[in-house]
Amino acid sequence: MGFARIKALKKMIQDMFEKEKIDKNPNRPKKGDVIRTEPIRKPEDLQAIKELLKDEPRNLAVFTFGINTALRASDILRTRLCDVQHLKPGETFTIREKKTQKKRPVALNEATYKAIQNYLRVRPETSPDAPLFLSRTGHEKALTVSSLNALVKFWGRKVGIRENLGSHSLRKSFGFHQRKAGTSVPVLMSIFNHSNQRQTLDYLGINEEEIGAL
Repeated sequence: MGFARIKALKKMIQDMFEKEKIDKNPNRPKKGDVIRTEPIRKPEDLQAIKELLKDEPRNLAVFTFGINTALRASDILRTRLCDVQHLKPGETFTIREKKTQKKRPVALNEATYKAIQNYLRVRPETSPDAPLFLSRTGHEKALTVSSLNALVKFWGRKVGIRENLGSHSLRKSFGFHQRKAGTSVPVLMSIFNHSNQRQTLDYLGINEEEIGAL
């Protein structure tokens, strides 16, 4: 048997094993299922990710920023250095949302302020108009949504979260924990630009049992 045929046979066997592992994966979405990202529901999981990222200032900052501002990933990554570098806790900056084109004030809480300041100590020097969250692939290039999506999935797996996460999970986590803390659904509807309360609860992944417990 020639080398090429042996190589092809090994590849076929590897593919069979991979298919078997995928087919046996209990978390694999069924054909036709709608794949959605989930919020990070447990406070201890949020804390575990922060602990995981404690030596990665940029990643800790973007994670903390995302779960505390309810911005879409595209708007998080469009935030500029000059938007936040001189802000104190409780102060706001204004961003025009990419999807809605509406202007929206964004406040920095204490946790977000500290994470950003920690990041700015090691962030490469750039012009004030450069993106706040820099990619490592080029000078003054923003971290991309696809990269942030992959990072959030990776962080979730590392701390043992089984639900499907993605960059949108940061925004959803904000809403989920705000609701659990008592923020009214109409207020969250306004933040997320939803048309009814059911849409907001579905968006945040709050099921009927959790609604009853709120």
